[in-house]
Amino acid sequence: MVLAQLGGSIARALQQMSNATIIDEKVLSECLNEISRALLQSDVQFKLVRDMQANIKRIVNLDDLAAGHNKRRIIQQAVFNELCKMLDPGKPSFTPKKGKTSVVMFVGLQGSGKTTTCTKYAYYHQKKGWKPALVCADTFRAGAFDQLKQNATKTKIPYYGSYMESDPVKIAVEGVETFKKENRDLIIVDTSGRHKQEAALFEEMRQVSEATKPDLIIFVMDSSIGQAAFDQAQAFKQSVAVGAVIITKMDGHAKGGGALSAVAATKSPVIFIGTGEHMEEFEVFDVKPFVSRLLGMGDWSGFMDKIHEVVPTDQQPELLQKLSEGSFTLRLMYEQFQNILKMGPIGQVVFSMLPGFSAELMPKGHEKESQAKIKRYMTMMDSMTNAELDSTNPKLMNESRIMRIARGSGRSVRDVTEMLEEYKRLAKIWSKMKGLKIPKKGEMSALSRNMNAQQMSKVLPPQMLKQIGGMGGLQSLMKQMGSKDMGGMGGMFGRGDK
Repeated sequence: MVLAQLGGSIARALQQMSNATIIDEKVLSECLNEISRALLQSDVQFKLVRDMQANIKRIVNLDDLAAGHNKRRIIQQAVFNELCKMLDPGKPSFTPKKGKTSVVMFVGLQGSGKTTTCTKYAYYHQKKGWKPALVCADTFRAGAFDQLKQNATKTKIPYYGSYMESDPVKIAVEGVETFKKENRDLIIVDTSGRHKQEAALFEEMRQVSEATKPDLIIFVMDSSIGQAAFDQAQAFKQSVAVGAVIITKMDGHAKGGGALSAVAATKSPVIFIGTGEHMEEFEVFDVKPFVSRLLGMGDWSGFMDKIHEVVPTDQQPELLQKLSEGSFTLRLMYEQFQNILKMGPIGQVVFSMLPGFSAELMPKGHEKESQAKIKRYMTMMDSMTNAELDSTNPKLMNESRIMRIARGSGRSVRDVTEMLEEYKRLAKIWSKMKGLKIPKKGEMSALSRNMNAQQMSKVLPPQMLKQIGGMGGLQSLMKQMGSKDMGGMGGMFGRGDK
């Protein structure tokens, strides 16, 4: 995952600081130097890193802190807030409204995944009830119109383009006018990829912008771009009024710090991130949960939102009840496997949102193999009795039952044993959620308030619990999280009130 290495380095620096007996200037400086080093190694621009370090030192003035203040928590909060500030310029982007025509123009570097992102953006809004349409004004790249046409056809979104016309401004104007007459309320214009050295292409981009008068210009940026990100993003901002950023290829192994620099250069918020090639692999970007996940602190509210989004409505109450009870049967695993096959990689959708859990079942880049494995597991479970499927006792599955299931499903005893081991692993994770009060959709911010310290300690990884200062530190933190001045920390365990 992009930025995962950066998150790990920052989390380690904070942990080393927490392990110190006394927090003094030397310990603080060492911690900040380690964080700065990690950011620079991840291709974040030097000026941004220097400013962040200065801001934290100004906020955390150890001499002015009275005795009794939790210095560890204050430093951790300052780091968390500064990372959030890097990714959030503090001003919202334009939001399209249903029923009212909005024109959105996409710009970006060559090879950033802009054309695919246009379709993902359209598809996301189509599922939410908009009537999107796509206009291909990219006449520079061979095959651009074919790619957009293929994507649009697959998602059943109307499109406009031309094989004969070479003037992108004319295509853009005609496409926008055509779809306005058809009462489309979200018209998306894809433009040619370019970089700051190409003055002619930048002039063309300005002309398309002036002709179509877009309500929003989105800068699409590949997360793997390095130190050049700031200069390139700034060049776009100086040419057209970039109002939002979408970061693509967040499923790769690039360092990704350039993404932070692009936000600073354009002074525009990140609104979506692309997490894979498929149309569904496109997530709304929310700063605090993202930074929480980056630092390995999980995103409970995102986890709950995904359950409400991907699990069929009639199954939600039962699933959420079982989640709060901590009971996990093979039948429940079978049902969730059915949902997984519908919704895509579980690692991306669910486990990345739970504190300390990794995507072991469906690792990124191996979706086909993982889906085949899940189908094998389901075939084996089809050979089980109701008593076996509904039991929560792992000891029930003795050798004779395993052999019977293997014969009935045409699989080996080893395959059945592997499936049962996967069940035990998932059951162990599920059991850690016992006692959680599950809020309804739209009440996600209440989740952290519904958990007491005992319940929270069960779901936090031991390493993080130690970093907080054990049960005592956790209780103190949860009291602080309830107060207004610590509201920003709510993003660590939930999205907080909007």
